[in-house]
Formats: sequence, structure tokens, C-alpha cells
Amino acid sequence: MIEYLIFLAISTATFALFALGLNLQWGFTGLINFGHIAFMTLGAYTTVLLSLKGVPLLFSAIAGAIVSALLGLVIGFATLRLREDYLGIVTIGTGELIRLVVNNQDLPVGDAWISGAFGVQSYAIPLSTTPNLFFRFLMIGVLSLLAIVTLFSLWRWVTTAQKSVTVSIKKEFSSRLVVGIILGLLSVAIYVAGVVGLYNYNPKAGLMLLALLVLAFVFWRLEFLVKSPWGRVLKAIREDEEVPKALGKNVFSYKLQSLMLGGAIAGIAGAFFAWQLSAIYPDNFQPQLTFDAWIMIILGGSGNNIGTILGAVIYFAYDALTREFLPKIVPLDVERIGAFRIMFIGLILMVLMIWRPQGILGKKEELTLGK
Repeated sequence: MIEYLIFLAISTATFALFALGLNLQWGFTGLINFGHIAFMTLGAYTTVLLSLKGVPLLFSAIAGAIVSALLGLVIGFATLRLREDYLGIVTIGTGELIRLVVNNQDLPVGDAWISGAFGVQSYAIPLSTTPNLFFRFLMIGVLSLLAIVTLFSLWRWVTTAQKSVTVSIKKEFSSRLVVGIILGLLSVAIYVAGVVGLYNYNPKAGLMLLALLVLAFVFWRLEFLVKSPWGRVLKAIREDEEVPKALGKNVFSYKLQSLMLGGAIAGIAGAFFAWQLSAIYPDNFQPQLTFDAWIMIILGGSGNNIGTILGAVIYFAYDALTREFLPKIVPLDVERIGAFRIMFIGLILMVLMIWRPQGILGKKEELTLGK
């Protein structure tokens, strides 16, 4: 149970990062990206191939993020001056193009060249060696501090909606309270699993701590950016790019920055995805992963970073519960069970679009859905 919770925590943190990059591009800037997996693929392969060449893991991951950002630069220069639908077409094509190139080309794995279809294995993973007792206690202390900061931030986020007496804010407070309780209980469960995993050292527990720290840092900086003048320009571009143009803003430059930063974040997610799998193959990077990220954003609320993380939590909770209990309830074989699970989450999305089209934490007035 402890190992499974750690696995779910790493998966959720990785795809929360992945979805945060897409949310910056779509939720805040209005850029249609159906090939977000391309950035994750480049980030993952760059990280593991450089680490096999002896480059330290930190620099390998940073290089992966830079390469992913450069892909955003190339795509941006090719499409951002055209109509919005061109970006969607180019990105989905780029995602498949990169996967097929990796699958059909030889890759420099260590001192040899190996066919990409065989995948890449036996690469270094962070914190894979068992540390001494002092370092384990230090890691537990860092996890404890992260848990305290998370719970305190959730409490502040919930209580800020209580200061107004308007009906809409009261409704928002109720939804925030429910979300805060759910995320708080999950944080406690992950904290307990992490403490046990770090004390009786499990390398995956170390990877979980690193993934949660990176997710917390990226979320913190994104929240700062989207509330800054830079973020307000992105929102103005999303609503009507002619307005910031009239005010003298370089809309193309802001779109390019958003595409590159979102791509870099997805590249970092790719590094964690590769480290969790311990071996990567081209088929690990199917287009479905992009649409999984879209599901997370739609569930939580487009243009809301906390909503994106909530969407990732809901998605992986749904995935774990249905994978465990659905075969016991529905008398179907494995293939049909998989199709049924996809169909059911589609039904959930349709109901959500009718009941709350802006997502669980999204705002109608901000996304022009109420106009």
C-alpha cells in the first residue's frame, strides 16, 4: 500500500507539472496545443541520453527543459503569426513526428548506437542509492516542511473566499472548502507514505520527494507570474489579442514566451516520467497523454493552477479506483474494461460541461463563458 501511494504521488506530480505547462499555454494565453507530448518526449530523451554520457542529472534535466523550450521557439516562429487552428494542427503533427523519429532512428546510448525502437534502459535515477541515517532524517524533515507549507497554503486559500459576504463568493468558499479537505487528506496520506518510504529507504520515495519539491516550486513561480503584469497581458491576449496590440504590446513575443515556458515545464515533467519508468520506449509517449492533460485542465478549471493540480489528483484517483474495483463490478474482459473506463470518464466530462462548464475551480467571468 505504501509503495502504491508513492507511485501514485509521483505519477500525479509528474502529470500535474505536464498539465501546468499546457494550462499556461491554453488556460492563460489561449494557445491551442494538441501535441504537448512532443515537449515531454524531448525532455525525457534528452535527460536520459545526456545522463548516459556522464552528464550530472541536474544538468541533464535542465538541458531537457531547454531543448523543449527551443522546440516551442521553432513551433512558435512557424505558426504564431497565422490563425489559431494552424497551431493546433502543427503541434499534433509535431508530437507524432518526434515519436516516430525516435522510434525509427538510432540513438547514442552510452558509447554505442541503438535503435530507438528498442528503448533506453539502465540510466541513472536521482537518489537511487541508500543514504545514511542522517540524510534520511534530513529528507523526512524536508518532506515535513513541504507538508506543513502545503496544508497552510490550502488553509489560506480556503479562508480567503470567506471574507466576502456575496452569494457567489459564499458558493466559492463551499467549493474551496471541499477541495481543501480532499487535498489536505491526500497530503497527509502521501506524507505518511513518504515518511515510511524514506526511513526504510525506497528510491521511489526519494524520487517522490524530489517531484513534489519541483511541483511546489513551479506552482509557486507560475502563480507569481500569472498575477504579474506579464500574466495579465497573457490573459488579455486570451480574451482578445487586438486589445493588447492597441496598447502597444508585442503579442507575438508574449505568445512565444508562453509557448516556450510551457514547453520547458513539460520537458521537466518528461525527466520525471523517464525516471519513474526506469526504461523508456517511443510507445510510452502516445498522443493520448496530451489529451489526458487536457482532461485534467478541463476537470479542474482552465486558467487556474490549483484547479490543474486538482484535475491531476482526480484523474489519477479515478484511474486507480477503476483499475482496482471496476473488474470486480463489471463482468468484462481486460480490453473492454479499458474501453469502458475511457467511455465513463467521457461521460463525467459531458456532465461536468453541462453542470459547470468552467471546471470545478474555473471562473465563468474570467473565461468569457458567462458573457
